[in-house]
Amino acid sequence: MESIEEIRTRYQAMQPFLDERLRRVWAGAEAKAQGPGGIKLVAAATGLHRQTVGIGLREVEDPASSAPSTRIRRDGAGRPTATERDPGLRPALEDLIESATRGDPEQPLRWVSKSAQHLAKALGEGGHPTNRQTVCDILHELGFSLQANRKTLEGGDHPDRNAQFEYINASVKAFQADGQPVISVDAKKKELVGNFKNAGHEWLPEGQPRKVQVYDFVEELGRATPYGVYDVKHNEGWVSVGTDHDTAAFAVESIRSWWLAMGRVRYPAAKRLLINADSGGSNGRRNRLWKRELQRFAAEAGLDVSVSHLPPGTSKWNKIEHRMFSFISMNWRGQPLVTHATIVSLISATTTDAGLQIRCEVDPAKYPIGTKISDKEMKGLNLLLHSFHGEWNYTIFAQPVPDEPAGSMSK
Repeated sequence: MESIEEIRTRYQAMQPFLDERLRRVWAGAEAKAQGPGGIKLVAAATGLHRQTVGIGLREVEDPASSAPSTRIRRDGAGRPTATERDPGLRPALEDLIESATRGDPEQPLRWVSKSAQHLAKALGEGGHPTNRQTVCDILHELGFSLQANRKTLEGGDHPDRNAQFEYINASVKAFQADGQPVISVDAKKKELVGNFKNAGHEWLPEGQPRKVQVYDFVEELGRATPYGVYDVKHNEGWVSVGTDHDTAAFAVESIRSWWLAMGRVRYPAAKRLLINADSGGSNGRRNRLWKRELQRFAAEAGLDVSVSHLPPGTSKWNKIEHRMFSFISMNWRGQPLVTHATIVSLISATTTDAGLQIRCEVDPAKYPIGTKISDKEMKGLNLLLHSFHGEWNYTIFAQPVPDEPAGSMSK
C-alpha cells in the first residue's frame, strides 16, 4: 500500500484535468488499486469524502451502473434547490410580482421598488426565507429581467387620431400649394439662467471640466422659457426667450414677433396662416386666452388664422420638436446658460446640414397668469369650428365670420 503523500502527489497532478465525474472515478480506481483500506487512504490523501470515493469504486467495479458519459453529476447528486426545499417559494414569489405589477394597494410592494432584496425580505416575512440571489434565479426562470422605462405610449386610443394627422397633412399641403404660411409652434421646457449644470458633454482639456453651482436654486436671473415658431416650408425658426410666465399671451406674442420679423417678409401676399400646435399648455385647444389673443393678432396682421392641434399625447410628432428644438438642445449641451444673452447666442448659432436658420430675441415683458376670458368675450370672437373635430380644428378670421370660410377649411 502506498503512502498518503504519494497518492496526494498524483492527485494534485491530475486535479486540473478532472471534472466531478472523472474525479470520483479516479478516486475509486485509486482506492481499488490500494486494496483493503483504500477508500480511507484515498479520502485522507485527496480531501474527498469517503462516500464519494466509495461511489467511484462501485462505478469502477460495475461500469454499467455509472452515469452516461455525457453526464458529469450522477442522478440525485448536489444540494436540493431552494424551490425543491420549499415548494411554496415559487408560487409565493409569483404572487408578489403579480400583485405589485397590477398595482394592488393592499400589497406591501406597491410603493417600494421591486428589487430582489425587497422581494426576498417580503418572502421571508411571508414564511419563505430566502436570499437575493435565489430570487434573481427564480425570476430569470419565470421569464423576468431588469427593465427600464421606455417611452412608447402616445396618449389615448382616440378612434380619429390617425384621421386627425391626415387632416393636418391635407391642410398643410393645401396652404403650401396656395403660397400661404404654415408654422409649427411650441414652448421648450423652462431653463435655469445662471452658472448651472446643463446636460451633455463638450470637448475641454482633460481634467479641466467647467465648474458650475452644486445646487440648482433659482437665482436673480430666474428662468427662461424659449417659445419657438418653425416655418415648415422654409426650414426657418424664431425663438422668443421669455423671462416671465409661459402664458397664451406670451405664445401669441412670439407668433407676432415671428410675423413682424420674418413671416411677412417671406409671405408678402399671405392672407391666411395655418398653425400646428399641441393640445395642451399655453397653446392648448381649451385655452380661451389663446383664442382671444389669436383674434387680436389676426385683426392686426390681416390674416385668417387656422389652427390644427395634434391629438392629445402626440407632441413628439410636432415638427418643431424634431426639426428645431432637438438641434437647439444638441447645440447647447454641456454649456451653462449663464445669461439670457448666452441663451440667445446659442439658439441663434444653431444650424443643420439641411440649412436650418434660427433668429432669437429676449422678450422681457410681463405675462401675468390667471387671466379670465368670459363667455361674452368668446362669443365675440370671429371663430369658426371646422366640421371635422372642431375642438381640434378651427379658424379665427380677421373680420367677422363669413357664411362660408375661406379656402373651405370647414369642410
